[in-house]
Amino acid sequence: MSSLSRELVFLILQFLDEEKFKETVHKLEQESGFFFNMKHFEDQVQAGEWDEVERYLCGFTKVEDNRYSMKIFFEIRKQKYLEALDRHDRAKAVEILVKDLKVFASFNEELFKEITQLLTLENFRQNEQLSKYGDTKSARNIMLLELKKLIEANPLFRDKLTFPAFKASRLRTLINQSLNWQHQLCKNPRPNPDIKTLFTDHTCNPTNGARAPPPNNSPLVGTIPKAGAFPAIGIHSPFQPVVSPSASAIAGWMSSPNPPLPHAAVAAGPPGLVPPPNAAAFLKHPRTPTSAPGMDYQSVDSEHLMRRVRTGQSDEVLFSGATHPPNIYSQDDLPKTVVRALNQGSNVMSMDFHPQQQTILLVGTNVGDIGIWEVGSRERLAHKTFKVWDISSCSMPLQTALMKDVTISVNRCIWGPNGSILGVAFSKHIVQIYTYGPTGELRQHLEIDAHIGGVNDIAFSHPNKQLCIITCGDDKTIKVWDAVAGCKQYVFEGHEAPVYSVCPHHKEAIQFIFSTAIDGKIKAWLYDFLGSRVDYDAPGLWCTTMAYSADGSRLFSCGTSKEGDSHLVEWNESEGAIKRTYSGFRKRSLGVVQFDTTRNRFLAAGDEFQIKFWDMDNTNILTTTDADGGLPASPRLRFNKEGSLLAVTTSDNGIKILANTDGQRLIRILESRTFEGSRGPSEQINTKLPIVNALGSVTNVSSPLVANLDRIPPPVSMSSLVTMDSNRTVDVKPRIVDDVDKIKSWKLADIVDSAQLKALRLPDPLTTAKVMRLIYTNSGLAVLALASNAVHRLWKWQRTDRNPSGKSTASIIPQLWQPPSGTPMTNDTSETNSGEDSAACIALSKNDSYVMSASGGKVSLFNMMTFKVMTTFMSPSPAATFLAFHPQDNNIIAIGMEDSTIQIYNVRIDEVKIKLKGHQKRITGLAFSQSLNVLVSSGADAHLCVWSIDGWEKKKSRFIQAPAGRSSPLVGETKVQFHNDLVHLLVVHESQLAVYDSKLECLRLWSPRDALSAPITSAIYSCDGLLVYTGFCDGAVGVFDADSLRLRCRIAPSAYIPSSVASNSNAHPLVIAAHPSEPNQIALGMSDGSVYVIEPSDGELKWGGPPPPEIGTPPSNPALSNQASEPHPR
Repeated sequence: MSSLSRELVFLILQFLDEEKFKETVHKLEQESGFFFNMKHFEDQVQAGEWDEVERYLCGFTKVEDNRYSMKIFFEIRKQKYLEALDRHDRAKAVEILVKDLKVFASFNEELFKEITQLLTLENFRQNEQLSKYGDTKSARNIMLLELKKLIEANPLFRDKLTFPAFKASRLRTLINQSLNWQHQLCKNPRPNPDIKTLFTDHTCNPTNGARAPPPNNSPLVGTIPKAGAFPAIGIHSPFQPVVSPSASAIAGWMSSPNPPLPHAAVAAGPPGLVPPPNAAAFLKHPRTPTSAPGMDYQSVDSEHLMRRVRTGQSDEVLFSGATHPPNIYSQDDLPKTVVRALNQGSNVMSMDFHPQQQTILLVGTNVGDIGIWEVGSRERLAHKTFKVWDISSCSMPLQTALMKDVTISVNRCIWGPNGSILGVAFSKHIVQIYTYGPTGELRQHLEIDAHIGGVNDIAFSHPNKQLCIITCGDDKTIKVWDAVAGCKQYVFEGHEAPVYSVCPHHKEAIQFIFSTAIDGKIKAWLYDFLGSRVDYDAPGLWCTTMAYSADGSRLFSCGTSKEGDSHLVEWNESEGAIKRTYSGFRKRSLGVVQFDTTRNRFLAAGDEFQIKFWDMDNTNILTTTDADGGLPASPRLRFNKEGSLLAVTTSDNGIKILANTDGQRLIRILESRTFEGSRGPSEQINTKLPIVNALGSVTNVSSPLVANLDRIPPPVSMSSLVTMDSNRTVDVKPRIVDDVDKIKSWKLADIVDSAQLKALRLPDPLTTAKVMRLIYTNSGLAVLALASNAVHRLWKWQRTDRNPSGKSTASIIPQLWQPPSGTPMTNDTSETNSGEDSAACIALSKNDSYVMSASGGKVSLFNMMTFKVMTTFMSPSPAATFLAFHPQDNNIIAIGMEDSTIQIYNVRIDEVKIKLKGHQKRITGLAFSQSLNVLVSSGADAHLCVWSIDGWEKKKSRFIQAPAGRSSPLVGETKVQFHNDLVHLLVVHESQLAVYDSKLECLRLWSPRDALSAPITSAIYSCDGLLVYTGFCDGAVGVFDADSLRLRCRIAPSAYIPSSVASNSNAHPLVIAAHPSEPNQIALGMSDGSVYVIEPSDGELKWGGPPPPEIGTPPSNPALSNQASEPHPR
């Protein structure tokens, strides 16, 4: 908005205030965002009008904008929460906790836990930090002082806290002056004109008839006459005495060359780039604004007067058109300081930062390699050279292309929306999709022979709430694939040249894709088969990429012509026209210029061996940096999500990481944690910036799915591209064969001695009852066991110099935690036999604050801090036998019952929503998949059922098949667990381990034999999904490869059970728990009531195993040969 338009808003605010339109004044303050009325804000806070307080604040800032804004909203919502607790309105307090305060849990989980704990106290003042909390009024006043400091320090409120100084009734004065000017232009001015309306221009004609309205966007210039002699006009006041205005002012007002836009033109305006799906017609070419000369309304005499006194053309000031509020920024917000230099070893073609872990960088190169870097520690977490996973399934054109030329390049690599999946597009036909584990492990997921020729771009989207992969290629098509199974869903045809890039986005409920081709055409597609909706020409008519700002409100494109002219522009989506063109590129760029956006504020592009930055609202270059030199002519670049780090490619096959102040702080914190030795991706510290006063800098949580698109020059196979970077030449360096640690991981096959591992028996002086259920807390700081006598035991590891993270380890003895009362956490057993083992079940909330548990009696909800029972429900019979929280709502629980039903229960309203019936015996396992939108159940009848989460109808069911040598049908406890990909399902029965797909087809099956011949008691995936840990009735533990179910190693009971204990019992693991972040640590719950934590020895980072058969090395223990799984018999 122009400065004069901004001033007009202040004039209207003054007028509304003088006329006592109080609510309208504050509404305009909020909607314009120009003036923050601190007095109004204080009044609303003191009155406890919390909805109005937040509504008013939202006109100036959002929760996620910066750390000051987050702290402001947090303090307000915390006060609202405390007041509800003070009124003993628990229902309202819970509602505030879930709806308002939960958003802060991802930034400071410990603080959210502490706030949640207040619900358990009779008076929250029992909390030490809140002991001085007084009454409501004093608390609000204290909070107001803090809020005022935060608002004044918040850069988003800069220049918005003071109302401009100008005289009273200024708008009335200006109207008076305008009427005087109009009266001066009358041919026969009356001495006392009668002014009855402001809707039309004044004239002294006998009928005082209306004339054409003046131009809407006329300039307001010239000398303004003093208004002292003119009192403000009222509704019925007569016209005031005339004073002749400045001639130059008259001339300027009349000199607008542009006509007004009638209201009809706005109402019937053309559809924008993305019209609604039911629109009857769509633009095929952008609408060009008219440039017809304006029609002046003045008389011939005034025309003569205007020409006679005009001394020069005034600068035009426009009022028309929607614009964005100006950004308030500092150049310090830009990452310009080089903090890291990484050597990738090949020319980097594409980069993308992890959407949640801010220092994890995905890299693709011109020899087909991909790598994942932890830029804080300079550690390369993963490295994969290109290879076709299944050459037999490749098309003949691809096989032919690979035979003719084996060189292949990564054209684009990108993370999925939550960082658990990534996609790679190659210069020949193929797209490969990997799943990514929390420790940096990459697992092959999908290989798609996607296009004939190169695949030039790849993106992820969520049409119809289903994750999809979008690709484009040399074959002039765009294709949409199901991200779970790799099935093709849509093919969009219409481009007449190879498609260079795709940009999926959504506006409200409308999902669409922009695509650009190398002939400069931009098209837009909906997810249907009706063809392209729009057809525009990109500036430069060659290679162009498009990207939205992080909040999805502004659309930009950057491209380079064949002649080397680069264009960075902002689009007006409503008109399909260019709104703003940014200047600052050299005449002839030496490559296709790449760009990125960040913070809804800045643009960056690589050009002239440097990085150029723009403010989105200013077409001139803001600043540049050469990153200490060494950049190619057109470097590729990529911001992390928070904009605190910027990765840029170098000429020597490397990457430089640039940081701003927040980024440097983040890097320093990661550096301080490098003592942890061998590890995967950095812990939660690299997900968010440091927290100030419990809450700090925040990422933009409202970013669109694929907002900022890092693009690359098209692949070499696109012969029409002639202006290329010289560094596109293919590297001739030998490829890295594989990760070094893979050699190490196959060393050990049979662990029989305590020296070969680290094992710790957890302290418990009263061990008697066998362990029925065992879980780690989600933080990895504690282990919780439920015994057959219904008693829970919790072991916590303390933070020490030897264990600064406080995580569970077999090297340090934890503390058996007891509440101050000394009363253990015990389940209700009043209505059942306390020894009913099969009824024991347990589930932990995601934030570790609550545990839900049952041992044949009522289901109890315990507070994990106090061990107190918060509530009980679901009295037997039947008894609950398995519990599982809904993945999207902790208030919804699936409860497996002893009578073979499954009850979907809403804790908040204490109501069973539905009962699911499909089993014949008690329920022994439940597993949710948010990706498949299903619940899978298993029972003691060895039966599997798949239920839709939406309507809870049964989709499929089957009995597990008996392995060779076992009679069917099978019976007995059957458990299920989804893999990290939420597609593959681990099924565990005493007779087998099996992996099933989403259609309940058995992919792999292993049954006990040879050295592991005892029945299976329990099995579980490791946290990274690469291993399956399995317990046996003879005390042995098997470690299997999760993909093939091939045995990696056997842990004999003699390796972890002390000889003094083993000689007196036949103890064996009844249940196994996997650590949530350490894939090689497990806990064993034993039949004698003991609990062990087991890890590899210090000399072995991973559990070993025999080498794969194709390598040809025999296993170290002949008894463990022939332990591979077999395909399931059909």
